[in-house]
Amino acid sequence: MREKRKRTAYEKYCKRPIDLLLSFTGLICLSPLYLLIAAVILIDDPGPVLFTQKRIGKDKICFNLHKFRSMKVDSPHDTPTHLLAAPDSYITRVGKILRKYSLDELPQIWDILAGHMSIVGPRPALWNQDDLVAERDRYGANDIRPGLTGWAQINGRDELEIPDKARLDGAYVEALSKGGISAFKMDCRCFFGTFSSVLRREGVVEGGTGRLARTEPGKKGGK
Repeated sequence: MREKRKRTAYEKYCKRPIDLLLSFTGLICLSPLYLLIAAVILIDDPGPVLFTQKRIGKDKICFNLHKFRSMKVDSPHDTPTHLLAAPDSYITRVGKILRKYSLDELPQIWDILAGHMSIVGPRPALWNQDDLVAERDRYGANDIRPGLTGWAQINGRDELEIPDKARLDGAYVEALSKGGISAFKMDCRCFFGTFSSVLRREGVVEGGTGRLARTEPGKKGGK
């Protein structure tokens, strides 16, 4: 049985205060954008503005994650987009734009302020994604708060297969476990690297996952 990891001084005394400062500032500064997004969602497809979903948090304790709704009201609730037969048919016109630039994730700033998430960490798995949770267990990635962004998000995102995502999450946990400047530098790399990835729309694959493995020559499913 894998020994439970111990939190470093950086995690105890620095990471959470940074999360609180950034999330509180973000909620205030982005409030006009929140209102604008809420308005266009209602105009495009009347219904709830926010979408809540049960996700796996720290120590595999579930919490309700919040997003701006990017799919139609009658869409399957707990099915990952890549498992839907025709994902584009469920995504609204506004939703396509929100997802393209990850604007649908902005309400998770509240989840960070509430203590369920961190700015940086493994992206929270769905409660029924047993394969991803099991892989992350190998690396201790379920022992820390999930993040709004993370090492896997700036190194492939949807293009990565589950074992590769878990391995990158494990690399983040390893850096975090070193504490001090190493952990802070890793958080900065993930945080600032996210802006570049979002603007260039790197790794976004609607209705798919593991695109890198499927398209590389010589690999199963490759062309």
